[in-house]
Amino acid sequence: MDLVISPSALSCFRHDWGYKGEDSIRIFVRYVSGGTEPYGFGIMKDEPMDPAVVVKEDRLTFYMENKDVWFLERKKLTVDCLNGDIVFLVG
Repeated sequence: MDLVISPSALSCFRHDWGYKGEDSIRIFVRYVSGGTEPYGFGIMKDEPMDPAVVVKEDRLTFYMENKDVWFLERKKLTVDCLNGDIVFLVG
């Protein structure tokens, strides 16, 4: 799996969300509903324990733990910012 953080997402994390210095940002899979898309992504400031993928951009560390990558096997996750909102694009 590939993890890509867009420049606009990086700017949003820095300026709108207040992440600073060398913060670590965990991206995880969570259950959101029983509909056609029952899973979504969450974000939280955390320290890596068992990272499967790590991306460092502008001193920020973005990562996903091994227990969460099942959802994205052989796929690419792009984290972007559209109209001020963080969005997750799976391809």
